Amino acid sequence: MGGRGPVGAAAPGVSTLITTPTFGRFSDEPWRVLERAGAAPVRPCADRALPAAELLARMPETDALIVGLDPITAEVMAAGPRLRVIAKHGVGVDNIDLAAARERGVRVVYAPGGNSRAVAELTFGLILDATRQITRTHTEVLAGVWPKHFGPELHGRTLGIVGFGRIGRLLAGYARAFGMDVIAHDPFLAPGAFAGEGVRPVDLGTLLAGADIVSLHLPAEPGAPPLLDRDRLASMRPGACLVNAARGGLVDEAALADLLASGHLGAAALDAFAVEPLGDSPLRAAPNVVLTSHIAACGHAANQAMGLMVAEDVVRVLGGEEPRHAAV
Repeated sequence: MGGRGPVGAAAPGVSTLITTPTFGRFSDEPWRVLERAGAAPVRPCADRALPAAELLARMPETDALIVGLDPITAEVMAAGPRLRVIAKHGVGVDNIDLAAARERGVRVVYAPGGNSRAVAELTFGLILDATRQITRTHTEVLAGVWPKHFGPELHGRTLGIVGFGRIGRLLAGYARAFGMDVIAHDPFLAPGAFAGEGVRPVDLGTLLAGADIVSLHLPAEPGAPPLLDRDRLASMRPGACLVNAARGGLVDEAALADLLASGHLGAAALDAFAVEPLGDSPLRAAPNVVLTSHIAACGHAANQAMGLMVAEDVVRVLGGEEPRHAAV
């Protein structure tokens, strides 16, 4: 977690708009950091993300934004002449137009590492669920059935991790504890970064063809086509399992549903989707899927850590100080 040293005070009359319902959910301390500094936090919606129209309407009186997955576009920033800082209550800042922020002189801060363990642990839970059909069995038992679904043991299987940052490294450790072989792809890392983790670096094509389970841990570029398009999904090992607890835009969801239905892919577990909440998606009818509602970061300790990191950096920026965790 970020440093817990003293932070400054905001100028009188500032307002901090919080658009995500998860900020400070399990700790009052992030709220107190803002209140003590005079940053005047307000969260209009406690149980859902702030609607886009209301966000635009509130921007003229907003000095700081604390956001979740809301699209913070150039239009949003242009509507806020007083806006000085945008804080992502999480790690990935791909929902924020960083170029527009730079152009307007708006700082963007985030919470690197704040939720890594929570995401890695849920990811491994999804791997176990999808491969051993835990949720499917639970649902059928509730319906009065007593099924015996078989699935592979993880020992001796190969896990392919795409994106080998903090979360990928933690996941690799969990997998090795289960006796799995681990390969990883991350074009931004030198080969030596993998060797110390007991992980073999490979290119993306080799990873997809060789892994029994593929897990994604990287951001999605806004507007870019899915990293795992139909061809790349079809290149995965027959019967393989795909896990995505990163960003929905990384996966062609229609193609994934087709490949599950055809039996080419054995299972999938997803915590992130191209459109959230999940609407009329073909994944709803696909076999052997586990679908969760973007809850990977929803750990108690992670929630407190992320809240404190972004609250403290918001106060630093509003007080004229340099933030500790700046994306812009």
